Amino acid sequence: MDRENGPRVPVQRAPKTGANAGTGLNPDEGGRGRADTEAQAVTPPSGLLRFAVLGPVRAWRDGEPVPTGSPQQRALLAALLLRGGRTATASELIDALWGEESPSQALAAVRTYASRLRKALGPQVLVSESGGYALRTSAAALDVATAQELGAEAEKLRAAGDRAGARDRLAEALDLWDGEVLASVPGPYAETQRTRLEEWRLTLLENRLDIDLEVGAHAEAVSELTALTAAHPLRERLRELLMLALYRSGRQAEALAVYADTRRLLADELGVDPTPELSRLQQRILQADAELARPVEEDAPAAAPVARPAQLPATVPDFTGRAPFVRELSARLATAEGHVMAVSALAGIGGVGKTTLAVHVAHEARPHFPDGQLYVDLQGAGSRAAAPETVLGSFLRALGTPDSAIPDSLDDRAALYRSTLDGRRVLVLLDNARDAAQIRPLLPGTAGCAALVTSRIRMVDLAGAHLVDLDVMSPEEALQLFTRIVGAERVRSEREAALDVVAACGFLPLAIRIAASRLAARRTWTVSVLAAKLADERRRLDELQAGDLAVKATFELGYGQLEPAQARAFRLLGLADGPDISLAAAAAVLDLPLWDTEDLLEALVDTSLLESAAPGRYRYHDLVRLYARACADRDEQPPTEKEAALSRLLDFYLSTAARVYAIERPGDRLVDHLEPTSYEGLTFTDRHGAQDWLYAEANCLLACVRQSASSPATLRRAVDLLWASLDLGESGANSREFEATGVVVRDAARSHADARAEGRALMVLAGVHHTAGRFKEADRDAELALPHADRAGDPLPACWSANARGIIALYQNRFVEGEQYLTEAIERFRHIGDEPGEASALCNLSRIHLAMGRTPSAIALARQGTEIYDSMGHALRGANGRYALGLALTQDDQLAAAAEQLREALAVFADSRQRLWEGMTLFRLSEVDIAARRHAQAAANAEMALTVLRGIGGEWRRGNVLTVLGRALFGIGQSGRALVCWQEALGIFDALGAPEAAEVRALLTPATAA
Repeated sequence: MDRENGPRVPVQRAPKTGANAGTGLNPDEGGRGRADTEAQAVTPPSGLLRFAVLGPVRAWRDGEPVPTGSPQQRALLAALLLRGGRTATASELIDALWGEESPSQALAAVRTYASRLRKALGPQVLVSESGGYALRTSAAALDVATAQELGAEAEKLRAAGDRAGARDRLAEALDLWDGEVLASVPGPYAETQRTRLEEWRLTLLENRLDIDLEVGAHAEAVSELTALTAAHPLRERLRELLMLALYRSGRQAEALAVYADTRRLLADELGVDPTPELSRLQQRILQADAELARPVEEDAPAAAPVARPAQLPATVPDFTGRAPFVRELSARLATAEGHVMAVSALAGIGGVGKTTLAVHVAHEARPHFPDGQLYVDLQGAGSRAAAPETVLGSFLRALGTPDSAIPDSLDDRAALYRSTLDGRRVLVLLDNARDAAQIRPLLPGTAGCAALVTSRIRMVDLAGAHLVDLDVMSPEEALQLFTRIVGAERVRSEREAALDVVAACGFLPLAIRIAASRLAARRTWTVSVLAAKLADERRRLDELQAGDLAVKATFELGYGQLEPAQARAFRLLGLADGPDISLAAAAAVLDLPLWDTEDLLEALVDTSLLESAAPGRYRYHDLVRLYARACADRDEQPPTEKEAALSRLLDFYLSTAARVYAIERPGDRLVDHLEPTSYEGLTFTDRHGAQDWLYAEANCLLACVRQSASSPATLRRAVDLLWASLDLGESGANSREFEATGVVVRDAARSHADARAEGRALMVLAGVHHTAGRFKEADRDAELALPHADRAGDPLPACWSANARGIIALYQNRFVEGEQYLTEAIERFRHIGDEPGEASALCNLSRIHLAMGRTPSAIALARQGTEIYDSMGHALRGANGRYALGLALTQDDQLAAAAEQLREALAVFADSRQRLWEGMTLFRLSEVDIAARRHAQAAANAEMALTVLRGIGGEWRRGNVLTVLGRALFGIGQSGRALVCWQEALGIFDALGAPEAAEVRALLTPATAA
């Protein structure tokens, strides 16, 4: 809220009037009745008054502060405000301000305070009556009343199932608190109200956190609950919520440790046992109760609507034939209701209509699966089939699971997927599967659910599956499909010619659809004209037996009717390996303006040879892509145009990625050391737009790198594209694919004996290993990169090799070596005039000096590096400088300055989607908090660090965060959870052979734990 202009009071909430007006909180049970229960609230003519007691006692008139006087005068004002307009006698006010030890002039003092307040507020606001005083203001003028109204609205919304709305209202109410209630207000009445209002705040906070857990935001809630249990150690409801949040985050041992800590604390402090609710929760956690893991109770009357995905593609309006298959599959799916899961697998050649049939049957079966239908194209016929863990992540999101609750491993995701589907009736359509191994983790496995699978192979090794082999259409069905698309009127008079057409198509549905669509779009053609065109190609079709070759022949029908420019676009665009292609990238491939390119691509969409994946993005069916490439091999003239098209695509990506890199890192010399390009890329006006492009194009960009690495002519540009896109590896969003692409490029460089390319590829991989916490591998690749770079006369990898080895030496406690590497790196960067590189090495050297106990030098080096970054407007790397400076200031016990530097860095990292550095900065802030003895805040920051670093940073970093989290928890008395964290950290460090294991063992000794 706006603390300067008074508490926020929603304008749409009219003040209450009459006998029930007031805050609605019964703030003073001992107060007398209203002096005038029928009186309407009176607003002074001088302006609108508002008051706040959920913090310091303050008043505003038309947004301007009104002086409220001395502490005793504010105590009088608070006592009147919290009576909701009821009259307070002088004796009651004396008791409120001084209790039993009132001064001899107490009555005179009360009258003086009242007189001063009347002058400040207005005579119509503070009135004298019945031997006492009362305030005549709107109930909505007091922040307590606003909070009460928001809390009531939240209850109604939650009861109606609107959890998001209820949470928003509770957050609004809690935001009205501004520090300690009735701050610096003396007297027994103020103390009583302070306790009551703080209790109410905690109740509202518990309700909001309860909603957070209901909607699956348990990982995020752990941090806040950890801090709250430290501040209110005896509040068992908070402990209960923390246990549940930890359990749902996969941290069962910590959840049980919270119970042990709570039981010990209650016994020591109060001599009592935990509440039955807390004990029952512990038992359910011990039993790994599956229902407990559900974010939302499905049968609860106030539960929010369960996500019911409806992902099935649209069924074709002219679906034809296949009646026996429809009946067979529909009957099979119907058996899933109340019985074991039903699995049906359709197999057949490409273009035979597997997907069309499966989608049609799935739509027919929707009434049997009221809890939703999931769909995915598994891309099994292509070279890069969809990974099961990726598909499970998508399915879990569709089923309402938040990202923070989705585990990393395939097995954990599959287990959560099956648990989420338990008790629900959901149909899963797995289209275009590669093999049984790909789909096994995707099967629901529970009664009431069913899976429908399509694949080019028969799933003979899929246990329990009902196998269906789909053949070509019968002549009658084929003719019926052709007629529905073309129109009965045109076919009726040329039935024989129509039979010739469908026969020439091999009775394959996809081929028939393409041919019929072309005829439907050409009103001047007759069916005989189309039949004659197909007759010229019969010999080729007769030579093709079945399978993929038959599909290729059907595509020939559509391709042969394209205009020359359309045919060229069809051939060349199919050469790119990415899953889809943007309009701008397609324009680069075709070397055409955007608008001409769009016209060609939309024409191809109209002929069903290309799909519109999303606005401005296009993709091929996997079999159509293979056919397009075959056409390019056969028809493209001159043959070098294929290589030229892919070269333009590579140039487009490299040029654009370089601009993204430059806008993120102004002054960085990498862009000056990249291979030149002949095709211009995109330009950006802000770094957010640049980031959006990079992450949207990640899969296509990395596919282009892999494809281009196979040719010596494009290898170096491929390596440079990968290096310029290093944010994809550092952010964690595409780190696995980025690493796999780096390996492909390195191997290609070795096979082509290209020292320059290999040196750069090795440095890319060194960065990947560093990000993942694999320091031995990172040091190895950085060491190998140096001789390649020197041999090739390539200075930049040589500079970064020394820099990388220096920071890795720090992590491995090889400080003297690290100092030597970083000194060399500084000299190398200075030699080529790379100031940002020099700044990076200076900041890393700062950390080496810090580890060696040379704190003043560490601070000076970090400041020097940060100043270089700042002078160049280098916000992202400037954040790295502030990170290093924050560490040095922490060790120098300049904790406030350290926290300031780290918070500035944190904001930049979060805004730049740098998850690794965001998480590590939270970790460092928790270290500052521990040094400042703010253990509750330290625990909250460490918890947030764990959440941010999920899936990135490696186990070594996770072990360090767990160690600090344990220290923080120990500091707030949660020793059981602390021990669990330290034990997990020790297991990590022992597995890695890391020296940090000794420190954690010391923490786990009985003497330390005691």
